[in-house]
Amino acid sequence: MTHRLLNSKHSALLIVDIQEKFLPVVWESDRLVANTRILIEAAAKLELPILVSEQYPKGLGHTAEALLSVLPESAVTLTKSAFGCLEDFGMKTHLASLQRKQIIVCGIEAHVCVNQTVHQLLAAGYEPHLIQDAISSRVEANYRIGLQKMTQSGAVPSCVEMALFELMQDAAHPLFKPLQQLIK
Repeated sequence: MTHRLLNSKHSALLIVDIQEKFLPVVWESDRLVANTRILIEAAAKLELPILVSEQYPKGLGHTAEALLSVLPESAVTLTKSAFGCLEDFGMKTHLASLQRKQIIVCGIEAHVCVNQTVHQLLAAGYEPHLIQDAISSRVEANYRIGLQKMTQSGAVPSCVEMALFELMQDAAHPLFKPLQQLIK
């Protein structure tokens, strides 16, 4: 990979901690959920591996029902107690087993779990792509600071539509029409 455009053969989707109990207090949670659903549906159609993290689900609940309803059976959900996903051995091992270096990242909170995960991904040699319209925090200012820190550290800023078109690369892609319908 000599450039920083997404390639479906090298990409995986990582959904960080979009859990039921977080959603009522998250800034623009409807946007977050809607755009994450699009990412899940697109990743499933493109046969990208999907990895979901849940932060202390006993206390914070499981992944939001609106996302569970579209997650394919092949998606892997792992629980964690550390804020950064790669602090968890199972998460780190599973991610490595995928042999995908481009990690499409969405989730909450931008300045805590997403931030620490992205910095761990960078340190481990991955290329995280921040889907900024599918990331949030409780407070907009924290969201913006988190994104700024991650991009300044080397993460690739992106959005849902940009990611989908990069993954397809060409209007002749066999999934162009179905994926285009997801963003209309």
